[in-house]
Amino acid sequence: MRTLFDPEPGAARRATGETRRVLTVSELNSLVRGLIEEAFPSVWVEGEISNLRRYPSGHTYFTLKDADSQIAVVLFRGAASGGLRFRPEDGLKVLARGRVSLYEPRGGYQLIVEAMEPAGLGALQLAFEQLKARLQAEGLFDAARRRPLPILPRRLGIVTSPSGAAIRDILRVLDRRFANLEVVIAPARVQGPGAAVEIVAGIRDLNRLGGIDVVIVARGGGSIEDLWTFNEEPVARAIASSKAPVISAVGHETDVTIADLVADLRAPTPSAAAEMVVRSKQELADLIGALRARLLAAGRLAVSRLRQDLQAVGAERAFDLARGRLRDAMLRLDDLTLRMRGRVERSAVTARHRVEILAQRMTPGRLAERLAGRTARAAGLARLLRSAAGARLESARDTVAAYGERLTALSPLGVLARGYAICRLSAGGPILKEAAMARPGESVEVRLHRGRLTCDVKEVDDDAGQEGN
Repeated sequence: MRTLFDPEPGAARRATGETRRVLTVSELNSLVRGLIEEAFPSVWVEGEISNLRRYPSGHTYFTLKDADSQIAVVLFRGAASGGLRFRPEDGLKVLARGRVSLYEPRGGYQLIVEAMEPAGLGALQLAFEQLKARLQAEGLFDAARRRPLPILPRRLGIVTSPSGAAIRDILRVLDRRFANLEVVIAPARVQGPGAAVEIVAGIRDLNRLGGIDVVIVARGGGSIEDLWTFNEEPVARAIASSKAPVISAVGHETDVTIADLVADLRAPTPSAAAEMVVRSKQELADLIGALRARLLAAGRLAVSRLRQDLQAVGAERAFDLARGRLRDAMLRLDDLTLRMRGRVERSAVTARHRVEILAQRMTPGRLAERLAGRTARAAGLARLLRSAAGARLESARDTVAAYGERLTALSPLGVLARGYAICRLSAGGPILKEAAMARPGESVEVRLHRGRLTCDVKEVDDDAGQEGN
């Protein structure tokens, strides 16, 4: 019996007269490829990655080696994006599963990988460390880029599952601490395939909506597989690019995700995130009271200092200007006297008749007349100066009075002084904004500009012509 790979075909073929078969290189490689793929349809190979190259097509080529041998490996784009959770790198020791094949154009055999996992370290943990290192190198974990939360947000966005326990915990805390806060929920799955896409879409939708002061990304506890959605790179980048500050409330306090590291603030639980967002009403009331007291004290101090400064400046400035003008006039008079005396002396040398003329002009009577004129002019300037100083002082007083009126207008007590009142349902009760909030027979406290009144409701008129029962 003759086989295709008969090592000694010469004599036998010549004896029988059989025509020998000659294979082309392509045919030989095709036959070898079929034998190899049939013999090794699926194998696990352990080795170290080296010479890794990624192509624009999405395919990855590298060499898998041990201490003595190596084999070429191909990781096609479909296998890489389908279930590979970590990023292959040079020097990484892995377990690869695939089929052995032969690349016919080059005649070299290779391993076509269908699945791969790191040897020793879990795939999820390795993927976590790789993404963490890459984002940290980009500066996404830097404390300098973290934004503070507003003191009292008006609108809160929440990205979470609408049926989970996390949203119930958050809403319960918000209702207890500040029920007036507007909440916008972007529903998204928080586990399983497609959850990362929905979370990214939720964050972007809240930012496009506008007016969102804080965003909470929340989920209850679970295993690393359950929380893996929050370790996805698209989720991390969506949090980092959010216009509003983001609080990550994922899992329990011991669970750490990439979302926690990128977010502006990390909360140990969803309930803690809600407490971080808003203060209680009592805390805000105390803060407003303290700020009001400080504002009034600062206003009174500022008005007092302005009054003192204006008085001091008005008096000292007026006298300083008057003395300065008078000194200038006296210095100028002395200068003119010296100049005229010099001219007289020079003229006496050149011509006597000019000395006589100058002597006539320099008689005591003429000098006294000119001095009187200068003195009158100086007195006029002094009067103008006093008038200008008085006008400026009066303008400053008007400005101070205007500031006082503005402060009075801003005071809540000023509204009461104009005849308005604040009504509460019993002492310490809620403020009445409409008649329907009270019923006949109930006690109402009325706060006036001075003092309080306690009244009993006899009849309720809700402006629609209906009376209370």
